[in-house]
Amino acid sequence: MDYKKSIEEIKKVIENLKKEDKNVPIIVEGDKDKKALRKLDIKRKIIILNKGISLTDFCDKIAKDYKEIIIFTDWDRKGGFLSHKIQKNLEGRVKCNTKYREVFAKNTMAKTVEGLPSYIKTITEKT
Repeated sequence: MDYKKSIEEIKKVIENLKKEDKNVPIIVEGDKDKKALRKLDIKRKIIILNKGISLTDFCDKIAKDYKEIIIFTDWDRKGGFLSHKIQKNLEGRVKCNTKYREVFAKNTMAKTVEGLPSYIKTITEKT
């Protein structure tokens, strides 16, 4: 992996997340993921998926409140499953953006959103 190129791509994507339409919320799996994105200075609305309601009820609420979302689940097996299920459930109701998740999956050795700040710090120091 070309770490220098990867870190440049990651930083570019983070800047895009900061600049793009702030009315589009980010969906993450848990509190630690939200804290990690805040550490990266991402100030837009972040909605936590694992809050004790069913995925169907969660998606129904999202569909009622939003026209578009950014799905930013982990890029491990569980995160992939959740991303797919959310997209399927919201199909035809809400535009689901997964491009950020895909870029991080391709350009980091970290497998979780919560691991991003320390991964970025470590790689930045090495390059």
